[in-house]
Amino acid sequence: MKIAVIGATGLVGGVMLRLLEERNFPVTELILVASTKSIGKTILFRKQAQKVISIEEAIEMVPDIAIFSAGGKTSLQYAKAFTSKGTVVIDNSSAWRMDPKVPLVVPEVNGAAIQNNLLIANPNCSTMQMMLPLKPIHDAFIIKRLVISTYQSFTGTGSIAVKQYENEKLGKKILDGENAYPHPIFENCLPHCGDFKEDGYTTEEIKLVKETRKILDDEKINITATCVRVPVFGGHSESINIELEKDFSIDDVKKMMENAHGIVLQDDIRQFIYPMPLSSYEKDDVFVGRIRRDPSIKNGLNMWVVSDNLRKGAATNTIQIAEYMLDHGLIPNLADTMIK
Repeated sequence: MKIAVIGATGLVGGVMLRLLEERNFPVTELILVASTKSIGKTILFRKQAQKVISIEEAIEMVPDIAIFSAGGKTSLQYAKAFTSKGTVVIDNSSAWRMDPKVPLVVPEVNGAAIQNNLLIANPNCSTMQMMLPLKPIHDAFIIKRLVISTYQSFTGTGSIAVKQYENEKLGKKILDGENAYPHPIFENCLPHCGDFKEDGYTTEEIKLVKETRKILDDEKINITATCVRVPVFGGHSESINIELEKDFSIDDVKKMMENAHGIVLQDDIRQFIYPMPLSSYEKDDVFVGRIRRDPSIKNGLNMWVVSDNLRKGAATNTIQIAEYMLDHGLIPNLADTMIK
């Protein structure tokens, strides 16, 4: 199968390439695309050097799947140039997420929404990890309201944030214009994920609201969020307070988490077992724990959810979408491809 990775030299792009190898995805030809300054560079894939080419060249090569992780501007400019040739585009930016014609997909939750679409959007990382535990809860008890507080790894901001963190950790001076954040991130917490809007909320907080409603297909859910960037390398953590329409038992909720695909339940406070970004690092699952009743409201529930933001929060979900489409015969350009 001919696969193009757009943004191959970025943080998420690098993880996507590793996952294509790890999951033994049937790649017969790999097309690597990055910014103009990276054209001609080589990247190892399955122990072979692959050259980075321009996106225009990649379009003309008509890949079966084009995986985008190069920012919304690039996706808006080029995604439909690929789909016009029958290429499936799985986009990891925010460009198409709220387009009503584009499915926003977490395969374990709403894979069926893909149908015959050629353009599929990957949710925001902080939204994505919540969907796995929230979907079965919503189906069984109906979510009325969510109050979400996130503790998001600085790696979600990209390479410039990693550079800032490493420089601060080493005590190096950072030149003007080289910072990802207006304040230090090392040994600090910034209630500032994304850009601030006029109402005081950030773009990350708004994404949590809108994307959750779209994926769960329920505009009636009341949602509020506060997103915080933290000096953690390995993943995003979320404190989720849920108000439900129907009563529930904690045992039933825990059984749902145990039986849900893609979730690891870590909830034994007597043994100090609960999800942490350190233990979720480099893993593809979503980890759920600290499940307890909220006695301050009727049918209230609290939980703590952790996942590696570069893997399940971005790259893993993208590859899982591709796997789902392959398994369900949803890749139109794929014909007589030798699966290796």
